[in-house]
Amino acid sequence: MQIQILNNLDAIPATQWNALVQDDNPFLRHEFLAALEHHGCVGEAFGWLPHHIAVYEQGSLVAAMPLYEKYNNYGEFVFDHAWAEAYKQHGMRYYPKLLSAIPYSPVSGQRVLTQAGREEELFPLLLSAAMQLAEAMQASSFHCLFPPASQLDWLAQQGLTIRHDCQFHWHNQGYQTFDDFLAALQPKKRKNIRQERRKVVDAGITLRQLDGNTATDADWERFAFFYQLTFENKWGIPTMNYGFFREMARALGEQVLLVMADNREGECIAGSLMFRSRTRLYGRHWGCTEYFDSLHFEACYYQGIEYCIRHSLQVFEPGAQGEHKIPRGFLPTLTRSAHWLREDKFRQAIERHAAYEKNSVADYMRSVNKHSPYRPE
Repeated sequence: MQIQILNNLDAIPATQWNALVQDDNPFLRHEFLAALEHHGCVGEAFGWLPHHIAVYEQGSLVAAMPLYEKYNNYGEFVFDHAWAEAYKQHGMRYYPKLLSAIPYSPVSGQRVLTQAGREEELFPLLLSAAMQLAEAMQASSFHCLFPPASQLDWLAQQGLTIRHDCQFHWHNQGYQTFDDFLAALQPKKRKNIRQERRKVVDAGITLRQLDGNTATDADWERFAFFYQLTFENKWGIPTMNYGFFREMARALGEQVLLVMADNREGECIAGSLMFRSRTRLYGRHWGCTEYFDSLHFEACYYQGIEYCIRHSLQVFEPGAQGEHKIPRGFLPTLTRSAHWLREDKFRQAIERHAAYEKNSVADYMRSVNKHSPYRPE
C-alpha cells in the first residue's frame, strides 16, 4: 500500500473518493470539499490547510481521511480555547493542530473512509498516518469531530480522549404528513407551531423550495448576500462565497435544498440552505434582509421537516445549539469527538475535564428531555 498526504483534493479522482462515502453524505463528497478549496473557503486565509490522507492499493484508493492543519478553532464547533490557553501559559505551542472534520459544519459522518469490510485493516493505517504527520509537523494534537458511533468507539479503544456535547435533532416516526407530526405533539406545542406558520402566511411571505438544478445564478447570488450579511451582523467571518455556492450546487444537484422567501412585492428577502444524504437532512445557513415574525422557524425548521416527511428521510440535523428548537420538535442528541495529544503534560488534566464534561452533558440532556414537546406514549 502507498500512503500520500495531499494538499489538494483534486489530486484524488472524484469517483474513487466518493466510492468510499457512506449514505451519500453531501459534506464528504469530493465535490463539496473540493469546491471549498477552489474558491478559497479553506486555506491560509482562514487557517484551514488541507492535508488529506490517501491510501492506495495497486493504484486504487482504498482509504482516505479529510484532514486539515489548523491555526485557530474557527468553524469547528468543538471548543478548545482553554486547551490553547493552557499551552500558551506554559510556554508551549498549541497550533498547529491536525483536524479531521468538515469545515464550518457541525454535521455527523465518516471521518475515516475505507472500502466496506476492510475497516479493521485500514482504520489503524489512517490513524497511524495522522499521528505520524502530527509528529513530523510538531503539531500539538489530532482531533476527530462528529464521527459516527462506530468510528468514535474505535477511536476510544485506541486511547483517544472522548468529549461529549449535545445538539437537537428531529426524528421521523413514519409521518405521512406534517399534520401527522403535529398530532404527536402536546396540544399547546401543536397550537404554537400552527400560529407561527400562520404568521408567515398572513405576512404575505411565499416560500420556494429549490435544489441545485432549479436554483438560478440569481438565487445563489442573493443567498450569498444573505449569508455574508448574517456573519457581518454577528461579527463573524464569512468564509463561503457565491462561487462556492454555485459550483457546489451544480455538482450536488438534488442533494441541495435552498429555501427562498419572497415578500408581497415579489422581492426575495430571506433564504436558508440545507443538504441531504440518503437518510438525513442537514440545516446549515440562514440569512435575511427583513425581519418577519416566525420566518426563521418556517424557513429553517418547518420547511425542512416537511421535506423530510415528503422524502422519507429519517433524521433532520438543523445545526449546533439552540434550545428554541425543542418546542418545535427537535430533541437533545448526544454528539462526540475524539482527541489525541502529542505531549503527555496536559493529558490527565484534559481527560478529567472530558469526564466532567460528559457528566454535565448527560445531566443537561436529562433536564431538557423533561420538556419534550411530544405527547407521552
